[in-house]
Amino acid sequence: MPASSPSRSLSPTTNSTRMILRVLCLCLCNVLAISLPARPPSLTIGALFTFDSVIGTSARAAIQLAVDDVNRDDTLLRGTNLSVLMQDTKCSGFLGTIQALELMERQVVAIVGPQSSGIAHVVSHVANQLRVPLLSFAATDPALSSAQYRPFFVRAAHDDRFQMAAVADVVARFGWREVTAVYVDDDYGRGGVAALGDALLQAAARARVSHKAAFPPGAGRAALTDVLVRASMMESRVFVVHASPDSGLDVFDVAHSLGMMGSGYVWIATEWLAAAIDSSPSSRRQTTMGLIQGALTLRQYTPDSDAKRRLVSRLFQRSSSSSSSSSANAYGLFAYDAVWMAARAIDRFLDDGGTVSFSADPSIRDANNNGSALRLSALRVLDQGERLLREVVMANFTGVTGRVQLDADGDLVDPAYEILNVGGTGVRRVGYWSNSTRLSVDPSDSSSSTGTKTKMYSVVWPGDTTSTPRGWVFPNNGEPLRIGVPYRTVYRQFVSKDPSSPDGVGGYCVDVFKAAVALLPYPVPATFVLFGDGVKNPSYGELVQKVADGSLFDAAVGDISIVTNRTRVVDFTQPYVESGLVIVVAATVKGKSSNEWAFLRPFTPGMWAITGGFFLFVGAVVWVLEHRFNPEFRGSPRKQMVTIFWFSFSTMFFAHRENTVSTLGRFVLLIWLFVVLIINSSYTASLTSILTVQQLSTGAIQGLDSLLASNDPIGYQVGSFARSYMMEELGVPPSRLRELAIDQYADSLRRGPANGGVAAIVDEQPYVELFLSTNCDFRTVGQEFTKSGWGFAFQRDSPLAVDLSTAILTLSENGDLQRIHDKWLNPGTCTSQSGSSDVQGAAADRLNLGSFWGLFLISGVACFVALLIYFARVLCQYGEYTASGGGEDGGGVFPRFPPPPPAASDDDPADHRRRPARLSSIRDLLSFVDMKEAEVKRAIRSSRSGERRLDRSVGGRSSVSISISQGEGPSSSLSRPSSMSPPDPSDSRTEALRHQHHLADVPNVRSPSYT
Repeated sequence: MPASSPSRSLSPTTNSTRMILRVLCLCLCNVLAISLPARPPSLTIGALFTFDSVIGTSARAAIQLAVDDVNRDDTLLRGTNLSVLMQDTKCSGFLGTIQALELMERQVVAIVGPQSSGIAHVVSHVANQLRVPLLSFAATDPALSSAQYRPFFVRAAHDDRFQMAAVADVVARFGWREVTAVYVDDDYGRGGVAALGDALLQAAARARVSHKAAFPPGAGRAALTDVLVRASMMESRVFVVHASPDSGLDVFDVAHSLGMMGSGYVWIATEWLAAAIDSSPSSRRQTTMGLIQGALTLRQYTPDSDAKRRLVSRLFQRSSSSSSSSSANAYGLFAYDAVWMAARAIDRFLDDGGTVSFSADPSIRDANNNGSALRLSALRVLDQGERLLREVVMANFTGVTGRVQLDADGDLVDPAYEILNVGGTGVRRVGYWSNSTRLSVDPSDSSSSTGTKTKMYSVVWPGDTTSTPRGWVFPNNGEPLRIGVPYRTVYRQFVSKDPSSPDGVGGYCVDVFKAAVALLPYPVPATFVLFGDGVKNPSYGELVQKVADGSLFDAAVGDISIVTNRTRVVDFTQPYVESGLVIVVAATVKGKSSNEWAFLRPFTPGMWAITGGFFLFVGAVVWVLEHRFNPEFRGSPRKQMVTIFWFSFSTMFFAHRENTVSTLGRFVLLIWLFVVLIINSSYTASLTSILTVQQLSTGAIQGLDSLLASNDPIGYQVGSFARSYMMEELGVPPSRLRELAIDQYADSLRRGPANGGVAAIVDEQPYVELFLSTNCDFRTVGQEFTKSGWGFAFQRDSPLAVDLSTAILTLSENGDLQRIHDKWLNPGTCTSQSGSSDVQGAAADRLNLGSFWGLFLISGVACFVALLIYFARVLCQYGEYTASGGGEDGGGVFPRFPPPPPAASDDDPADHRRRPARLSSIRDLLSFVDMKEAEVKRAIRSSRSGERRLDRSVGGRSSVSISISQGEGPSSSLSRPSSMSPPDPSDSRTEALRHQHHLADVPNVRSPSYT
């Protein structure tokens, strides 16, 4: 109860407040009602298109649905009903203009349309005069973007500039350089083709529209056949069709009947084909798809959304109920959004207090007062049309086509297209293009492909092939290729007139061209035309210029140098001959040609044999001297042989890795390394002299620098680019230059500057090589000071130049190019003469044994002395070793031998045992030589000390005897009392027992081996 008291006490105040607020609201509403004009109960917009066209059928249903949807929307045009008044232009520019004037007469506030670009060109002027906005959903001619059609013409679809940019990117993607444009000859067609030409120049280097095949609106089958037959005779096999959906299919029908939808052709249709496919009824769809198999087409991209799907479903239901063709194409979607664009602008216009009123135009009234019966005075000006236009261009909403907004140039933002490939009974998307990402395979791809190869899925081309067509063929218009051929007067083996040839020309260059053409997958009919008077060589610069002009020649074949100023006007093939400017002078030359065996020339065969023998000899000597001292020279027999050979020849490069430890070995090696040093130095000097560039014995011109520094005259070949090069690039004054024929070269060089000749001649390498092959008294000096080649010249952008370049590379790889060269350009007599003189000169300058016999003698004497000292020392050691008993307690390697038996007669059988005893002694000596030096010295010291100990301790006992069985290694006998008689040494059984007993009791006995 206490809580409710305050509430009841405040109740009168609350009621008073509420009453005051109600009074204020009523006053405010009265003020607003007085200040804002009342909304009109209804407004009318116009629609201008062709009812029975593919675009018009879709647009008609979409516009009506849009008006219904606007009227059902409670948030839009509150209290105002929107109606539409449609007029049929019947595909006629004149009737379209009349229908537009009728709409203006009925005082519509906006017009959705027109459909035709041609009608838009005319009606836009009326709209500008009467201030009625035109919202066109299908007039895509780029020319309508110009200021003369603005501001009241508003394009509610994408400009054809963007569509043609997409087509150009597709052309660039597959590397085509020429396209044929097939288009309807009206404002729409001409504007689109002009935009295509501009887009090709930007997207692909030097790509262009090579042929324009225009046909009149409403052309019949005969007219289309004539247009396509003429187009088929051109080079390009890439056709871009820009027409209307109603007449474009007739183009494909005629092309199909002419066999132009087969393999090798490329057909790209603009967005009209996608609209025709989408609107094609099921009864005609199979026939339609059969005409366009393998074609590419574009369709304005509209992102998927619920609103779009609902609208498409309603359009299909509407078309099914009316038994008309399917009307769900992109143009209908843009027409739907155009109505909403106008409705939203009208709604904002009315919200801002705008009023819809019309008034007479004084200029129109004055024109009508001149007695005209056109009733132009019925046309009224929308008084606040400019204000309504501002609301139109400020549109910003999301429609069924996506984002609806105009940029600063009045174009819809975010232009995008789907690239569709027709196949089977439908189409599939192989790519996507937008103004920001260019070509891609995913609409959501926001990465730009600029600078990288654009992406597309594989395409099935006409003829049901996935191989990318070449895009062009040689033109089949009955006119063969006109080929200019230089009429040379000297060195005709390059190229010149040949009466015996069916073509009238012949030579190396002509044969290379014919061989390259034979590799092309298509025939190239050609006629050869001689260029020149036959008196002197023609000007090659003029020949190239005539090819560029196209008035006399389509191409040029010959010894044509590829130079910078010529590449600016014509296209050259891959060079088939490497060339460059060189300098020729008269000189006495001491020449030495080189070949693959030039490295053997410094020494004579005898010198090579002695040198190789000494390497092996010195290696063997060092091995002998080091074998007893150095473990690196020991091992198995195979290893020691390898060591000898390796050590012998590694000393040639001072790369031997084995160290020498003996004094004699070091002495021999020191002498030999000195000899090797002298031999290496002499070989290097002689080989350098042989392979050094030939030196002039006389003459002041040594190269380009000395030629430019002098003031002597310089010769060049008639018609050669050498004159312009020396004048423009090298700064040689014209007074120094002398034009000469090649047959004047020799005489001019021999006479020299003092007698009216020239000091040098500057010409291209192939000519100079041929000249020097028959003129042995001349030579080149310096290096080539230009790098170029010979190629075949064609007019700019000729695809034949590209294909022939590939063929020339094939000729080079398979050897045909060299065979053609050998056929025409055989070397002259100077080559063989030079070769024989080189052999004689080389033989005279070779180093022989006479130059080095002193060194070899010193090395040989050193080796002999070292071996003599070595073996003398070994023999002394061996004698001392055997005399001392071979080691301690008979345990040495070589035991002391018993006294020899008494001499036997010749008939004594014991004489037959002397020979094996000698062989055993030799083997013992070799085994001793093979022993290490340290082991020998240790054995000798041990045997001496052992003898002294035995003499002191044993006394009367018999000393230990050591015997060696014949060829079976050392053996020893056991110690025994002196009273025991020794066994008979001649008894073989006793010897065998002694040998076995010795091996059993003396474990440290070392069996002789060559290790």
